[in-house]
Parts: sequence; C-alpha cells; structure tokens
Amino acid sequence: MSVATGNIVIKKVSKSRISEIDFSNLAFGQQFSDHMFVCDYKDGKWQQSQVIPFQNISLSPSSKIFHYGQSIFEGMKAYKNENGETLLFRPLENQKRLNISAKRLAIPEFPEESFMEGLEALLKIDKDWIPTTEGSSLYIRPFMLATGNGFHASPSDEYKFVIATSPSGAYFGGEIKVLIEEKYSRSANGGVGFAKAGGNYAGQFYPTQLAKEKGYQQVIWTDDNTHEYIEEAGAMNIFVRIGDTLLTGPTSDRILDGITRKSIITIAEDEGIKVEVRKIKVSELIEASKKGELKEMFGAGTAAVISPIAGFGHRGEDYDLPEMENSYASRLKKRITDIQYGKTEDKFGWRYPVK
Repeated sequence: MSVATGNIVIKKVSKSRISEIDFSNLAFGQQFSDHMFVCDYKDGKWQQSQVIPFQNISLSPSSKIFHYGQSIFEGMKAYKNENGETLLFRPLENQKRLNISAKRLAIPEFPEESFMEGLEALLKIDKDWIPTTEGSSLYIRPFMLATGNGFHASPSDEYKFVIATSPSGAYFGGEIKVLIEEKYSRSANGGVGFAKAGGNYAGQFYPTQLAKEKGYQQVIWTDDNTHEYIEEAGAMNIFVRIGDTLLTGPTSDRILDGITRKSIITIAEDEGIKVEVRKIKVSELIEASKKGELKEMFGAGTAAVISPIAGFGHRGEDYDLPEMENSYASRLKKRITDIQYGKTEDKFGWRYPVK
C-alpha cells in the first residue's frame, strides 16, 4: 500500500522484522531497519522521493559506480531520550557536508529540504528501531551512487540517493594501539580527502591490514609529502593532549571536517580546556612522550564518538600513554553523549528533535 505524505510516497512493509532483533546484543551496522528512503536523479533532476521497504538495489554491470567510483556517504545517529522522543545531533551539518562531497565528485547536490523531509519521514516510520540500551543508537547512513550506464570515463547522468538505518551498539570496545604510517597516504593536496568518498576508505584498508599484522588496531595517517605531521586516526579525526593543552590538526584538502571534531573543540573551550588547532609533528609526540608530557590521544567521529588510544608505534618502537583519571576523552565524550541522548541542557542548539 502506498501513501503520499507531503512530497514523499511511503510504501510500508507488510510485516516488520523487528521481533527478530536482539536489542540487548547489537553489533555495529549489522542489522537493518524495515524501511529506507530513496530518490533517483535522472533527466537532469531529482525525481519523486519514496520511503520503501529495505531491499536490494539492482544495477546493470555497466553502471558507472562499478567503474569510476562516484560514491559518497555520511554517518549520523538517532537517539531516544527518557520520554521516548527521537533526537538527532547536528543533522544539517551532515547534509551540508554531503553536498560538499557531492560537488567534489561531480554528483548533483541533494536539496536540504528534501534531505530533512526524507530523514524525518523515515525515522517516524521506524522509530521503534531506535535502541534505548545504554551506548546504543540508530546509525543512519545517507549515501549517493552513480547508477547511469556506460564505459566512457565521464560523470554519470543518473544517481541514486538512499538513507538506510541500522540499530547499533558501540563501534569500538576499549582502548586501541595505533601505528604511525610513513609509507602509505590517506589523501593528498588537491585530492578528495576532505570528502566522504567511498574510495577514501577503500584505500585505507590495506595499510590498516598491515598494521594489524604487526599487533596494532589502527593507523595514524601522516601528511602525504613529508610524513612529518599526524593528520587522522584511521577513519577518525585525531586529538592529542600535551600537558593540559588539547591539540588537533587544521582541516584541509586532506582532512575531513568532522562534526564530532568541531563539537569537541567547542565543548573543550566551554570546559575551560586550552585548545590549539595547528599542525602536530610526529617528533613532537615522541618528545612529549619521553618527557612524560603526552597525556592522551584519541580519535573522534560519529560512530565511536571518542575512541581513546592506549599507545602508538613508530619505526619499531612503542610509546605507551598513561592511564588518566578524569581524562579529557571521558569528560568530553560524556558532555557530547549527554546532549545527544537529551540528558542535559543543550546550550549550543545542536539537538534536533524529530516531531
């Protein structure tokens, strides 16, 4: 049965799969909700938006996504507060960044109004899929891919925009050890490192696999030219605490403008923590570690929010970080998650209730 709601056609499942899900034991991104939002681009414009049952996408082997990699995505979460209201965290930042990525990959931008309308319609239909277990959430994956056909090396003339959701538990468990990467690069000046392009992540897998074989869980990426400066931690932005100062690198062509990153900077400053946004040398980390001044390192991103780093390896030598009481990582993570779950005042106006 199809129902038109505003500008969206809604086709509901005949029977929900929600009874099959163990909400007390959720892996990250492995289970999928009943519905998804879809909209196709063809004939030079975006077509009718729909919410339909979660299903496979059928594509021709000649679809350009398979040959030229025009694919971008975002990562968001929906939460429930104690009153059962659905909450989002800075969703318009994700919408803006999606279109920044789209522009860089020659993909048509998706209108803000249609994005928010589709997202809210999807969350209203699948609101029961939002977990309420501590630390869990409904992970939201908006993505766009080239669906036009042809082997000619040129932008596609057709695209598909999808929002799919997944009830999920924690992304990482515990602290991780990382290897500072000096051979492979995540991105380069003038490239697409600032965009959430699927190929960026595909290129990370092999160096990360090599690091895992050496006993590390992730890599710290360094600049592509000299490998002197740290830039990101795996698929996350990176923060470093030296003494009582919190450091993070500036965004650039190579570094993603993370929404969690921006939120951490704002909250840290509100907490009275000194924050410096500047380049961070690998040699500075090592020197600070040897002097006992390197207190914390952590990754920051939507999936894990904040992921503490227990130590790092560099040129065959390991450097351990001290265990900190009342660490910046734990303080900042609590501030952010309390806002996300509606447990505290939102003085920054980041919380977005789905009415």
